[in-house]
Amino acid sequence: MIKIISYLTFNGNCREAMTFYKACLGGELNFQTIGESPLSEKMPKRMKDCILQATLSKNALLLMASDMVGEKGLIKGNSVSLSLYCSNEEEIKKYYTKLSEDGTANHPLEVSFWGALFGDLTDKYGNHWLLHYDKNQ
Repeated sequence: MIKIISYLTFNGNCREAMTFYKACLGGELNFQTIGESPLSEKMPKRMKDCILQATLSKNALLLMASDMVGEKGLIKGNSVSLSLYCSNEEEIKKYYTKLSEDGTANHPLEVSFWGALFGDLTDKYGNHWLLHYDKNQ
């Protein structure tokens, strides 16, 4: 089976962002810094506290992230969204409220033409989220 996992890149604020996502979504959060890895000897000392890899996991949710920005720098775009399929109405409302805090509620939660409760937002880190709850499933 093939599986796609969301992997976010931050510019030095990965720990802060992933801690925020844990507060919103729950789950288990683990970090590995550059200083804790074999890369520490090859990287500038100022990067030792940067996150090499962070993992937030809860049931089927797996969100990974890093502070490892490429040579061109961090470029945010609108070509990728994180789609969160929720189990019930209470859950989608809770996640929408928490994730949109200090962000932008692009489309409020409402029943869509396909019958699901749907909304989208951009969180305070500039990441776009699509939230979905299908009452008929």
